[in-house]
Amino acid sequence: MVKAHERQDTMARCVRHRVKRAFESSLFKVIRLSIYQQPHPPSVKLANCDSFPRIASMQFNMRRVPMALMLSMLCGFMLSGCKTTYYSAWEKFGVYKRDLLKKRVIEARDGQKAAGDQFKDALTRLKELYKFDGGKLEAAFTQLKSDYDISVSKADAVRKHLRDVESVGTDLFSEWQKEIGQISTPNLQASSKRQWEETKKRFDSMLAALKKAEGSMNPVLVQFKDHVLYLKHNLNAQAIASLKGEGANIQDDIAKLIAEMNRSIAQADEFVKALN
Repeated sequence: MVKAHERQDTMARCVRHRVKRAFESSLFKVIRLSIYQQPHPPSVKLANCDSFPRIASMQFNMRRVPMALMLSMLCGFMLSGCKTTYYSAWEKFGVYKRDLLKKRVIEARDGQKAAGDQFKDALTRLKELYKFDGGKLEAAFTQLKSDYDISVSKADAVRKHLRDVESVGTDLFSEWQKEIGQISTPNLQASSKRQWEETKKRFDSMLAALKKAEGSMNPVLVQFKDHVLYLKHNLNAQAIASLKGEGANIQDDIAKLIAEMNRSIAQADEFVKALN
């Protein structure tokens, strides 16, 4: 019984491995078809499944499956696995960690720009609210609540981009450092090491700036949420007067946040230029 159970486990692992390889191979074919933009892409048959007829007979009809969906399936599949598989998938198309880091830094920079613009809009809305002297207070609250929700969404995007930058950057510099040790020519090795140190220093400085700007969002969001909840519970002129008394703090924090974001955006631009 034990041996039979072990055989079943072995077969199950084999099936999972073959399906994974077949699925990966098929999706690579899909992307290659999209790159060369064939007018009538054929059906793609799963490979590496000769021992499993049912699996081997599976086909993806490219005329029926949207390309965007297939690409998102590839990304989800790669990200759910190990980093090595993810990077290997990109490298098959000539995209390496350095390219990915540049892409992630640009995304982080653009994300901070978008967040900064949103916080500026929120500040404008708050100033308008403090001057509120009658009318439909419910409409003012609804707009303020919408600004808060959008600000939270932009802040979450900033945090995600920051994690992506740090992850790819760590992997890039780790790989680079290991490869320096594989260079046998002393002069070339010393030159590569100097370049590694200079690039790593710029990266650490940029990452610190991004993190500082990201950290500056929290006090603003906390006070912003307090304003929204307080106004929700007290839709009257007296509530507006109370918020106005607290307005100086959040306005100062938003101004500091925007300044930090501008500094981090400038450092991100410099880092991207250096990579070029």
